[in-house]
Amino acid sequence: MSTHRIEVCPGAVHLPGYLSLDEQCVLATRCLAIGTGPAGWYVPTVRGGGKMRVHMVCLGSHWNARTYRYEATRRDYDGLPPAPLPADLAALASKMATDAGMCLSPDVCILNHYGPDGKMGLHQDKDEHPDTLDAGVPIVSVSIGDTAKFILGGLARKEPKTMVLLASGDGFVFGGQSRLRYHGVAALLPGTGPPELELNGRYNLTFRQGAV
Repeated sequence: MSTHRIEVCPGAVHLPGYLSLDEQCVLATRCLAIGTGPAGWYVPTVRGGGKMRVHMVCLGSHWNARTYRYEATRRDYDGLPPAPLPADLAALASKMATDAGMCLSPDVCILNHYGPDGKMGLHQDKDEHPDTLDAGVPIVSVSIGDTAKFILGGLARKEPKTMVLLASGDGFVFGGQSRLRYHGVAALLPGTGPPELELNGRYNLTFRQGAV
C-alpha cells in the first residue's frame, strides 16, 4: 500500500496508487462476488422516478434512493436485507482514513458499478446521523477499474469545482470542513483500468459512519 497523499483542499485528501495491482485484483474479484450474490446489483430509482447511471449494492445498511434514508431492507427494490459489511473491508477503510489524517469506523459501504458510460450527478452525502455530520467524520472512497473524472465542489452547488482523476487503486477521503462538499463523477475514461482486472468500467466503494 502506498501512503502518498495529496491534499486537494482542507479535509479532502487524494491517496493515489494506494492499492497495489494484486490488491486491486483481489478487491475486484470481491466486488464481483458481492454484486452477483444475494441482494446484489440493482439500478436505483430516485425520487422523481429517474434511474441512476450505476448499478448499486449496499453493505451493512441499505440506502433508499427514494427516501434518502438508511434502512434495514431494500424496501425500494426487492425487500431483501443487505449483506453485512465485512470486517476486512471496514478495516481497509479505517486505515485509509488514518493515512489521510482522519478517523472512521464505518458501518455501511455503498458499492457502485459504473459501466463505460456511467456517471454520478453532483450531490452531498448528508443522510448519515447528524452527530456524524457535525463531527466531520469522513467518507472513504476506493476506486477500481477505469479512471473517473471526479468532481469536487463547494458547500453550495454553484461554488467553483475541481476535477480529480481517480485511477484504479486510488483512495479519496473527505471529512472535516469538506465533509459536505458537493461531488460527483462526470465520466469515465474507458479502457484506462489495468487489463488484469478484466473489468469493463469501474467499481467504487464508499464507506460511511452513522447510518440511520
